Amino acid sequence: MPASLCDAHNSSGEKSFNYMNQDDWVTSGKMGSRDAVLVFRTNILNPKTRKTLREAKSIRIDLQNREVTSSSSTYVSVEKLPICSDRRNQLKATLNSYSSCDTSVSSDGDETTKYIEKKPRTKQKQHISVVEIESNLNKESGYDSTMASQSNTDSTTSEEDQDPSSEEDNDCGVNMPAHQFQITYKFIQTETKLLRKIFNVHGLTEVQSESDFNLLWTGVHMKLDTLRNLALYQRVNHFPRSYELTRKDRLYKNIERMQHLRGMKHFDIVPQSFILPLESRDLLFAHNKQRGPWIVKPAASSRGRGIFIVNSPDQIPQDEQVLVSKYIVDPLCIDGHKCDLRVYVLVTSFDPLIIYLYEEGIVRLATVRYDRNTDNLWNPCMHLCNYSINKYHSDYIRSSDAQEEDVGHKWTLSALLRHLKLQGCDTHLLMLNIEDLIIKAVLACAQTIISACRMFVPNANNCFELYGFDILIDNTLKPWLLEVNLSPSMGVDSPLDTKVKACLVTDLLTCVGIPAFSPEMRSFYTNKSARQRSSSCQRQVDTTDSSATLRSTKTKKKPFGLINLTQEEQRILRSARLQYMRRGGFVRIFPTEDTMQRYGQFLDSANGIPLSTPNVQGQTFQALVTQHNYNQMLYSNLFCHGSRCIKDDNSQESRIEQYERALETDSEISFLKKQTVEKCEEEGRRLRKQLLKKIGSGSTLTHFQARQTFSLYLESVLRRLTQDPKDSHEKIILKFLNKYGGGVKPPVLFRNTQNISKARSAMVAKLLGDFLENYKRDTEAYVDSFDHFGMIPTSVYSLFLMHAQESDLEAVLTHHTNITGIMPFLYNRCGLSVPSTPPIPSGLYGFLRALPAMVSSSGFSRDVSKYDGYFKNYDKNCENIRDISLRSKSTKDIK
Repeated sequence: MPASLCDAHNSSGEKSFNYMNQDDWVTSGKMGSRDAVLVFRTNILNPKTRKTLREAKSIRIDLQNREVTSSSSTYVSVEKLPICSDRRNQLKATLNSYSSCDTSVSSDGDETTKYIEKKPRTKQKQHISVVEIESNLNKESGYDSTMASQSNTDSTTSEEDQDPSSEEDNDCGVNMPAHQFQITYKFIQTETKLLRKIFNVHGLTEVQSESDFNLLWTGVHMKLDTLRNLALYQRVNHFPRSYELTRKDRLYKNIERMQHLRGMKHFDIVPQSFILPLESRDLLFAHNKQRGPWIVKPAASSRGRGIFIVNSPDQIPQDEQVLVSKYIVDPLCIDGHKCDLRVYVLVTSFDPLIIYLYEEGIVRLATVRYDRNTDNLWNPCMHLCNYSINKYHSDYIRSSDAQEEDVGHKWTLSALLRHLKLQGCDTHLLMLNIEDLIIKAVLACAQTIISACRMFVPNANNCFELYGFDILIDNTLKPWLLEVNLSPSMGVDSPLDTKVKACLVTDLLTCVGIPAFSPEMRSFYTNKSARQRSSSCQRQVDTTDSSATLRSTKTKKKPFGLINLTQEEQRILRSARLQYMRRGGFVRIFPTEDTMQRYGQFLDSANGIPLSTPNVQGQTFQALVTQHNYNQMLYSNLFCHGSRCIKDDNSQESRIEQYERALETDSEISFLKKQTVEKCEEEGRRLRKQLLKKIGSGSTLTHFQARQTFSLYLESVLRRLTQDPKDSHEKIILKFLNKYGGGVKPPVLFRNTQNISKARSAMVAKLLGDFLENYKRDTEAYVDSFDHFGMIPTSVYSLFLMHAQESDLEAVLTHHTNITGIMPFLYNRCGLSVPSTPPIPSGLYGFLRALPAMVSSSGFSRDVSKYDGYFKNYDKNCENIRDISLRSKSTKDIK
């Protein structure tokens, strides 16, 4: 295995492996063997690295096609080339990398001059010129020799400005073993920008097949039929019933059960919480006993949607299932701003339990400085640290440099630890407590997931899961678990995001291990799985454990420590050790040397399963299955005390040191930018007049065209909300979203109406952004396949949308609505509850002012109807504040 595998994303690792050697892209076994898995590296995402790989390939092809006479060898000098030093060094490295391919490197005594000696193959004499090779490289890479006289900075800038395309990624992937083995992947409802780039560069191919894939990456829960039919070589990124850990209500109930069963002192990792409306009476009792703010969260939501804070339970709606938790009023603040952590946890197996924590995480800061005053509870940009909320605030600062890890409102975990350490805080204890919190949260939910795995997962290594743990630290450095995300965001909105998440994904894929199976091997194991699949889909572990014949009876001598292990136990032990060797930046936090001392009491003594329900006397978990204890077996073999035992270097000191060090990588990762055409106002006005004339002549917009126009129009409104916080259209947008309903949930907020312009605009922009996301997804179902009679030609309308300003979009929507009397951007033509078209005022923003009236008051969603009274109260509060301010002013004047 390559020595650089555990540090694959380190920039210094480029020198430790050869890009031309395919064995460096496969590990844990020889290429073509059953144990071989693919290696993923961050370095290959760098355009400069890919350029070097292409040049090396070009040199190999060029030299292989040239014939040299047997009477002489051909020498070529690199030092004599009229090129800059950086280019010369790059060419030297490229030539040296080729030297292993039927070439040998020699020297004439001068260490600064490199030569290539190619062995003769024919009697024909032919001289090889490095100038010719350099010329070929220049033609392929677009390098101009005249740039050699310019500075290195100019050369670097010109290379960085070139946006890599997907074709370049695919060209690089052609050289990878994954491409030769036809390894495939599939996406289902997930962010694909970063993932697709990593997969394509490493040679994987995307497919749409239901079952013919090697890796399935989905953002939703798995279908049970898909799990049942998985072959040995297939991998999916979710375990069955993971919602026991990722749904807020289920997570709290599982932890609460462990608190009752194992003791509150052991599982005091979440704030006091209640599920409404079922536990409304308990909430009132707790509130009367200890008053304070409560934070309300929907049971199944993400990205801060529907979260708000109240002073009293009376302010909480009772017609929806929500989780109400005690609000932590003394959080850890950085420069006065509240912060929380997003750490990434990898679970490769639940039985035995194997948990990894990634060495780097994300620290998210609120935009507005924290204030405990209850008048500010409405402000989400002060009390919530979600990036999806704070990014809309005009004061939000993004880091523009991946190496600046403590700038702006998003830091790295290592930067926070170094910051706290300078302030004298015990970061060693903090990280140990975070590890403890993660392990106990997984233990609380493991029993149900293990049961589901035994029922539906045919092979032990089919599933893995990357969880996003959101953790809040209070001012005493005690960590509190807020929630666990099923599919943590892989969005890359900043260089810092790109650096952390690219290293995370490549290390994740290498650690999990995507089998490097050839198509013939996959076909064999697919047929074998089909033959062995039973109606119960019970894992083969059960039968192997119950068979005594699988004990070590062969005469072949086995390694120390494996003598009394079954074949399944040997496989588990080998898999765990190989995973640990491929871990990269992941830190294994379970099992460790002190695992059984700290957590053995929470595991069943017979089978090692974490139990969250009390056992009935005489009954054990999975009583019909032969008992085993994989957790104890794995711990005993990994951390045995014999002199011949191989121990993993996983001590507390080494783990903490890894958390505190910065993520070392200088790999520049760039993405293909969408080709945007600069808008021309004159062209937009000309096309607007043309469209208005066509609409007046009887042409109409299709549903797709109308929804496209409406979407672009709302994007313009959203842009104004984020760029101009003094805009006065927030109330109109809130009323529209409230009446339209859907998945948008405006919170019961805005109790203090003074100095709220920026935060209010950010909150409204967040709601409008969520609405637009759902609206655009629904619009895809209305695509026009051809131009039918009476519609505006697609080519003309697409050109209009390309150049249209907000006023142009508003004019077309207004004119079309007034002429036709229909609103296809909101309703279908055959809708039963379509309201009559309201009169649209003329002038600027007339369409926006009429927008709330376009939504039927009888058809909006019950999810948001409960907030109707809030808007009335808000108007009354504004009037009361104005009256009070006027009275106080008049009183001062009289005095």
